[in-house]
Amino acid sequence: MMKLRVLIVDDEPLARERLRNFLHKEPSVEIAGECGDGLEAVTTIRRGHLDIIFLDVQMPGCDGLQVVAEISADQRPAIVFVTAHEHFAVEAFGVQAIDFLLKPFDRARFQQALQRAREHIRTRRADDLGTRMETLLAAMPGRKPERLAVKADGRVVFLRPDEIVWVEAANNYSTLHLVDGKRLMLRETLSAVERRLGTVKFVRVNRSAVVQIDQVQELQQAQYGDYLVVLRTGQRLPLSRNLQGRLEKFAPGEL
Repeated sequence: MMKLRVLIVDDEPLARERLRNFLHKEPSVEIAGECGDGLEAVTTIRRGHLDIIFLDVQMPGCDGLQVVAEISADQRPAIVFVTAHEHFAVEAFGVQAIDFLLKPFDRARFQQALQRAREHIRTRRADDLGTRMETLLAAMPGRKPERLAVKADGRVVFLRPDEIVWVEAANNYSTLHLVDGKRLMLRETLSAVERRLGTVKFVRVNRSAVVQIDQVQELQQAQYGDYLVVLRTGQRLPLSRNLQGRLEKFAPGEL
């Protein structure tokens, strides 16, 4: 397995030594370098090929937050901030740091931060793989994109659109309800999933649900002129009044 490349950035030699000693005991990582100031760190990061940075917040000349600001999001490794001042935590997470180590920290706390960085990298790589695979499937000559690559539970799952009954919103996540009764939770908003599915086979029926048109069994009239969408699985979903027009062609003159 390829080791994760780690950069240590701290203006204090003893702090760098402590991190170095902890990292030497981790067989899954290698120390790619050390920097004693922020400007050197920016130059090193821009060279690429880094996975994780343990980055001191307070440094002369260019502090850790400024280092992050200088690096574009697509070039940015997983960032673990290190500082002796806990009031920097809010700013650290504001720039999407993976974790925040407060000096002095022990090896157990260090390992916790390292594991969070590993999980972040694993998720990001799986998302990138899924995107690339879906693009390749869509680009194959002479065929339309027939499968959707989705990242769920640490896996990349390939689904045909007709395997999806409906999609349910769950805050910034979405749950795919499949024809075999299984469910997959995705780290995507419902709107993002809706765009990927397209509007030929899927339709939004309310702010929290997108359904496959072929899975709609009937529309039932509810109170006050509202309707329920009844799926072949028996699931009943409310149909928003402002979205009724999207189903008119399937029930002309009825809505």
